[in-house]
Amino acid sequence: MLQRISLDKILFLDIETVPEVENFDELDATTQKLWELKSAYQRKEEFSAEEFYNNAGIWAEFGKIICISVGYFVLKGDTRSFRVTTFYGEEKQLLLDFKNLLDTHYQHPQQLLCAHNGKEFDFPYIARRMIIHGIQIPYKLNLFGKKPWEVPHLDTMELWKFGDFKNYTSLKLLTHILGIPSPKDDIDGSEVRAVFYEEKNIDRIITYCEKDTIAVAQIFLRFRNEELLNDDEILHV
Repeated sequence: MLQRISLDKILFLDIETVPEVENFDELDATTQKLWELKSAYQRKEEFSAEEFYNNAGIWAEFGKIICISVGYFVLKGDTRSFRVTTFYGEEKQLLLDFKNLLDTHYQHPQQLLCAHNGKEFDFPYIARRMIIHGIQIPYKLNLFGKKPWEVPHLDTMELWKFGDFKNYTSLKLLTHILGIPSPKDDIDGSEVRAVFYEEKNIDRIITYCEKDTIAVAQIFLRFRNEELLNDDEILHV
């Protein structure tokens, strides 16, 4: 089935998120209380709501997107290349730029979005943040009324499950066992908040996000039993 999908009809992507503000005490009293309630199950009694706030980026209600990296294949005869680029900056603008990409270049039914754990994280997170900013959700992210087989999303974690709903496999683990260069050779997701707010190094995060996007494409190639991309085939644009 995967071999029937043309590689140049897939947009691979990854997002990086952080808490919407740097520190818990910057939140108004209502939001602090709502965060306390929202995070209670995950933090249990081990941490206070304030101590756990560094993890707020994983929830769209309390976090924000700081970059979206996308990659796509260009096929010309027997040659291929993979082009990757990143939207970053003020969140509403990067979401508008990403929406414009989808609206202008990924409107056809046969075109798909692909991410690792995208159905549980990336795709709904983007859609929720768009709603919060008053942005109309693009067709490829609007799932209202769609039947499961009409959803234009691929998820490499879901594909790896082979129907086993108990299985969670991280991108780092999957790249390791499939012999793909790890995208986590500098930072990992747990360090993004500190790099963004304390180091103020968005370029480092962009590099990390683009490596994740490339890794998702490499995993998809391995699922199709095709040769991995080499460095000469990957273009940063």
